[in-house]
Parts: sequence; C-alpha cells; structure tokens
Amino acid sequence: MEEIQVPPYFICPISLEMMKDPVTISTGITYDRENIEKWIFSAKNNTCPATKQSLTCIELTPNVTLRRFIQSWCTINASHGIERFPTPKPPVSKPQIIKLLKEAKSPKMQMKSLKRLKSITSENDANKRCMESAGATEFLAFIINNSNEVFEEEGFMSTKDEALSILYQLKLSEQGLRSLIMSGNGEFIESLTRVMQHGSYESRAYAVMLMKDMFEVSTPNLLLSLKQEFFIQVVQVLRDEISQKATKASLQVLVNTCPFGRNRVKAAEAGAIRVLVDLLLDSSEKRSCELMLILLDQLCQSAEGRAELLNHPGGLAIVSKKILRVSKVGSERAIKILHSISKFSSTPSVVQEMLSLGVVAKLCLVLQVDCGSKAKERAKEILKFHAKAWTNSPCIPNNLSSSYPF
Repeated sequence: MEEIQVPPYFICPISLEMMKDPVTISTGITYDRENIEKWIFSAKNNTCPATKQSLTCIELTPNVTLRRFIQSWCTINASHGIERFPTPKPPVSKPQIIKLLKEAKSPKMQMKSLKRLKSITSENDANKRCMESAGATEFLAFIINNSNEVFEEEGFMSTKDEALSILYQLKLSEQGLRSLIMSGNGEFIESLTRVMQHGSYESRAYAVMLMKDMFEVSTPNLLLSLKQEFFIQVVQVLRDEISQKATKASLQVLVNTCPFGRNRVKAAEAGAIRVLVDLLLDSSEKRSCELMLILLDQLCQSAEGRAELLNHPGGLAIVSKKILRVSKVGSERAIKILHSISKFSSTPSVVQEMLSLGVVAKLCLVLQVDCGSKAKERAKEILKFHAKAWTNSPCIPNNLSSSYPF
C-alpha cells in the first residue's frame, strides 16, 4: 500500500480509506456502506457529509461498477500486498422481511423465523430500518402482547423473550417508538410491566431498556397515566441490579416519569427511596450516582419522599457524603435534597441529626469551595433556617462564626 497510489475515487470521503462496499446516496456522492450507515442511522444525520445537502431519501444504492473497478485494481496490484475485497453480501430486502414475518405467524415456524430476524437485525443498521418499514415493530409487539398470560409455558416464554430482544435491538426511530406507545391504548406498557414482573432477568432488562427509549419521546399524558404496579416493577428491577445497563435504564425511566407530583408519590410508595439510598451507599460510578441524586431530588419534592428518606438510617448521611464527591451536578442535587428537607421537614430531631452526621460541616465546606453559585445559595439558606440550633456548633469554622448566620 505504501509503494503505490490508491486512485482518489476509490477513497471514502468519511473514513479516507479504500471502499469495500461503495454505495451512492441521493446527492450522488458515493461512500463506503459501513461509514454512511453509521452517519445516517447511528449518528442520526439527515445531510450528505460531503455536500451538506439534505437527503431527500435514505436509500443506499450499491455502486456495482465502482466496486468491480476496486476489486479489479486490488487483483492487479496483488503483488504489492493488496488483498482483493470479497463481494459484499447484499442487504436484506423488504419482501424478504415480509416473507419472514408471514412465516412467523405459524406457531411451528415462529421460533425459527424469529431467530432469522434476530440475525438480520444484528448485521447492520440498514437491515434494522428495513425491518421497521416492513412492519416488524407491530408484529413483535403483537407477540409480546399476546403471550403475557402464558408465562408457565416454556415455548411461549422463549418466543416472547426472543421478540422482546429483537424489538429492543432494532433501535427504533422516534416514529416507531411512538407507535409502540400508542398501540392498544397503553396495552404495550402494561405488557412490559408484566414482563418485568414475571419474566427472566434478560427479558426484564430488555423491557426496562425499551421503556427508557419509549419514554424519551412520550407525551406527558402517557406518563401521567402510569399505574402503581408499573412503579413497583421498575423499582424491583432497580433493586435486583440485573445489569449496569438495566440499572441505568431503570433510573432514567423513573427520572423521566417523576417530574409529575402524582408519579413521585407512586414511586415513593413503591419503595424507590430505600432502594436509591442503598444503591448510593455502594455506588461510585459517576453517571449512576448523578441519576440517583436527580431522582432523589425529584422524590423529595413530595412529603412522602422526604419522609421515606428520613426513615432510612443512612438517608441524610449518604446524601451529604456525595456532596463534592460525584460531580457539580451531583453536588447541586444533593444540596437541593437537603434544602427540601430543611425547608419542609425540619423537626428538632432532624436538625440535630444533620449536625451529628456532619451535614452542617459539609455545608460550611461548600461555602468555601468552587461548586456553583446555586449550590452555595442553597447551602447558606439551610444554615440560616437553623441558625439558632447550630450557631454554637464546633463544626462552624471560626472564620465564618463571626458572621453566622450570614
């Protein structure tokens, strides 16, 4: 490769490497299939990388002539150590997917067809979009919806699990996710709730991860209509720590649903606070801790949430401990939690507990370091709320005690 020059029109404009499977998009520019698929489907761009023009369609047309030129050039230059690229496998077509979906309607063929669909899904992003356009989303949702009452039967259980894993791995478009949300007037959400309750660890993980994607494009009306059983099962997935991905997805699901007061109460009653505190005690991963503190902040905006946090022996202690130890976001949320407790739930025993646990000392430290103006303002307010109780405390630094309560 170092001794000869590769013709410039063999080079992909994205990777700047020789193309193995050249395809042409609607703007007339040719790219290597793998690179342009990542650009369009994974990165979700709708413009041509070279010309910046909007794509009128996302069809990728194989440039067979150019591919043959590249293969011939590689053969001619084999003596220079250049290997000839094999002819790429053609992408799946819509009629092929429709045929497989039709075969999957037969109970005898269903598992075999689902395994073939799963294999097609794993090949590339273009196949995923082809499956979605061919109606795979609706069919897979139908299998999941209609096998919920037969968890005891191993055959049905396996087909449901297979359908759920394919549906998640499709990485549906926003339109596809919205169609799932709207299907059967919320029936699919109830189906996923039952999967979380009765399914295997793997299917429960897929269920909550799929819900995370769905809730990111859902409407407030859907989120406000969620039932108590939904929150119970999401919290249970969180409690079981099935996998790191499932844990983060569960946290994100709850964060997306708990800006609403009614849902905060449901989540608190489902035991979310206790689980979050227990997880925080053992967790050091930055993003997970941030999500837990964001969620605790949301829940502590309700009386039920604050009561649950105060009832946990380690509640106040772990929230205080995470200040200045996670991130700026984590510190702000932790201080906001303490602010809610101080403002609305500060009984004499709580005020003394904050002192004995070192919460007051941590708040004083916040005033002396660079952790954001909002965090400092809330820390000052907390100290002002309980000035009489804490003014003689040895934890108040000498340089601050003269001006306390600020």
